[in-house]
Amino acid sequence: MSRPIAFYYGAGELDRLSRFDLVVLQADFYSRAELDLLRERGVRTLGYLSLTEDVGPAAPWHRPERNPDWGGAFVHVGDPRWVAHVVDQAVRAMDKGFHGLFLDTLNIEYDYPEDLPHLLLLIAAVREEANPGYLLANRGFGLLPELADLVDGVLFESFSARWVDTEHYAPWPDDVLETHAAVAERLLGLGLDLYALDYADDDELADFACRRAREFGMFCFVSDRVLSRI
Repeated sequence: MSRPIAFYYGAGELDRLSRFDLVVLQADFYSRAELDLLRERGVRTLGYLSLTEDVGPAAPWHRPERNPDWGGAFVHVGDPRWVAHVVDQAVRAMDKGFHGLFLDTLNIEYDYPEDLPHLLLLIAAVREEANPGYLLANRGFGLLPELADLVDGVLFESFSARWVDTEHYAPWPDDVLETHAAVAERLLGLGLDLYALDYADDDELADFACRRAREFGMFCFVSDRVLSRI
């Protein structure tokens, strides 16, 4: 029996990935032949796409600030050159054989709220130009309710558990869990596919995350900080 979803940012492992209905992969790590094989096995593949951070070389759309955890440069989302860059990445992923796209780095409502309208337009451009079979948004709660009209599903990353540093994992404190529960209740009313991605290094924490996700209608996948486990 297949499982609903997996996130894997390594390469290969086609047999293990074949156990899932939907898998999120790094677009550059898989060939067309590998994607075709997964499709033949009934697996839908989503290519990773960052919409507000850029890990590439210095570019005119970069802001001076960088993500302190991952090192990518924050961008001016509405810069037409960034829009063209992202749409090109999306089109190339779809041409390569991905079923759809996983839209990451959508949480800019606190740092760059002025870019939220630009981000909605960017998602709409990706939908129109790349024509993905499925769009899965990572969080993006500051874009609701408009986001619900543009995507097919929402992932609640770190819904119940988190990585504290590079080696330690823990459940969220009670007040954060309550806040996340309120957001999850809102998501339930949008008619979208709902998923949770949590981080754990032991069975007890993983079981807690999966049980809690089920309470809110979410399929849960548990991994490590760098998504190297299947």
